[in-house]
Amino acid sequence: MNVHKNARLTPRGRERIVRQVESGQTPQAVAEAAGVCPRTVRKWVDRYRREGLTGLQDRSSRPHRLRQPTPAAIIETIERRRRQRWTGKQIAAEAGVSPATVSRVLRRLGLNKLSTLEPEPVRRYEREHPGELIHLDIKKLGRIGSVGHRITGRQTGMVNRHLGIGWEFVHVCIDDASRVAFVQVMPDQRKQSAVAFLGPPLLITPASVSECSG
Repeated sequence: MNVHKNARLTPRGRERIVRQVESGQTPQAVAEAAGVCPRTVRKWVDRYRREGLTGLQDRSSRPHRLRQPTPAAIIETIERRRRQRWTGKQIAAEAGVSPATVSRVLRRLGLNKLSTLEPEPVRRYEREHPGELIHLDIKKLGRIGSVGHRITGRQTGMVNRHLGIGWEFVHVCIDDASRVAFVQVMPDQRKQSAVAFLGPPLLITPASVSECSG
């Protein structure tokens, strides 16, 4: 048990003062000897008489019953809105309670973290026919003219043999319906190269898709 360093009474100390009172000593005398108030002594004596030694153990200070518990209707509203992935502040404004109340209810329901909710289903669009919609992208990659410094051990300040040797322009096309991809390296990223990339070799038809899948 992790007892507070300034605690006047531990469970064994409480048992001792109870035994002293039961032996005939007054609560005032026992309290003065233990360094606590008579009210504390009477509290532990009453607990011992009601519950025995079990009543002298540490327990939560939370009351057994709340004066104004959160109504069931509000709890249902909080749970329903949380499952719709609302934030605590949004739920508090909707339910007419404080954010602290919402947080307490969500923690009790096990919904205080959004990760505990069921993940949203993946939403993706997909065209019905191949070739109806294609996605294009151009990746610009620098040419490599020699082996890298990790192998040659070339020190900082040496001539960089990669400077000025140009770039590679990788054109990528993905069909939305079939997800068939086509990649080609073009000399640049100008209009003429993009049009040439989209020329006859790239035309996607149902027949070409079936050939690719086969």
